[in-house]
Order: sequence, then structure tokens, then C-alpha cells
Amino acid sequence: MKLLYLILMSQPAAGANGQQGGNPWSTLILMLVLMLLFWLFFIRPQSKKAKEQKQYQESLKKGDKIVTIGGIYGKIVEISDKTVVIESQGTKLEMDKSAINAEASAALNK
Repeated sequence: MKLLYLILMSQPAAGANGQQGGNPWSTLILMLVLMLLFWLFFIRPQSKKAKEQKQYQESLKKGDKIVTIGGIYGKIVEISDKTVVIESQGTKLEMDKSAINAEASAALNK
């Protein structure tokens, strides 16, 4: 934050005609710092979470108890490359792997 403060304070005051004779590098550095902060706080955590979710969906196996995005609790009875068949209260449902949100025990602990 001290660097940002120094950059902002190094800008010369506007002249009588309203033009600034500031350094264009300070503006560029400020833009880069803002883009870095945006990446650190927004893009990186979201991509990390998506990567973890994809790894979980690829590690599913027959017999796992899961929760779907729609909130349906069930147990996996069949699994293929892109789809799974879950059983919930005697009913079998076929759905895409991407519709699986979490493991049932993890969802109950939240």
C-alpha cells in the first residue's frame, strides 16, 4: 500500500490551464497493480475452486453418496465418462457428472 500511496502522491498538481505534466509510467504502474489485485482476489480463487470441483467429479466411483446441484441426495449405482446414475429413495436418475455438487457427508456437515 505504501507503493500505491507513493505513486499517487508523486503526481504533480494540475497547472493553470488544467493539464497535468505527470509521468505516464506512474499511470501504467497503477493500472498493473490494480489488475494484479483483481487477479489475486477474484480470478485466482474462482479458478482454484473450479479445479477442485472438477477433480472431485473425476474421482467419483460406484457407491459414493452425493448431493446434486438441485439438492437431491443419492448414491451412485452406475458411472460412465460423462454421466452417472444415482439412486434416491428407490428411484434411479441419470444425470451429467457436472450436476454433482458435493459428497453427502460433507454437505451435511456444513
